[in-house]
Amino acid sequence: MDAEMELPARDSQLVQIMKASLADATRRAGEWLVCRPGCTQCCYGAFAINQLDVMRLQAGMNVLRSTEPGRAGGIERRAQRWIDEHGRDFPGDPATGLLGSSDADRERFEEFANDAACPALDPATGLCDVYQARPMACRIFGPPVAMDAGDDDGPALAHCELCFVGVSAAEVAACEMRVPQELEQGLLDDLEHEGLRGETVVAFALMGSCGGSEDG
Repeated sequence: MDAEMELPARDSQLVQIMKASLADATRRAGEWLVCRPGCTQCCYGAFAINQLDVMRLQAGMNVLRSTEPGRAGGIERRAQRWIDEHGRDFPGDPATGLLGSSDADRERFEEFANDAACPALDPATGLCDVYQARPMACRIFGPPVAMDAGDDDGPALAHCELCFVGVSAAEVAACEMRVPQELEQGLLDDLEHEGLRGETVVAFALMGSCGGSEDG
């Protein structure tokens, strides 16, 4: 995606901060961070994305449709095949692409499409065809990032299992990638006030779905 991607104005600051944060974490991690183009382990399995991610992916697809229609068409075909294969078991509304929010839906999602390749992944090159527009989960995967541990111990650092092998906890902590979670949440709150809420998966976003409200 060589052309400049037009991002929603409110998202531009977040993306720039994340680029700088990744570059800084990568510098500190050095050879401990083994993420490289063509390493695709993180490109398998469905994961939830938010409405900011949806806007970013759709902006990226709009660029591709005008500059590289062949690549855009390939992505759309892969996304449609993904939906055709997994849509029947989708734990939400396949008409809108929005994930369900009930406890039962969340439990179903834990086992949903865990082995499926992301439709943005080019199987021939092992590269992401929408890399500049990728979701936040993709932007933070690899370096150590603070995650809610779900207990009283507070956030824990998580990183790709292929990275930081044999490295001490202190050395991992020294390479933490900072994520502006408050900024992202503020932007999501603004979108919710505009009626854009709910989560989806990459395939539906690539096809232009899931821009609406959970409430319809």
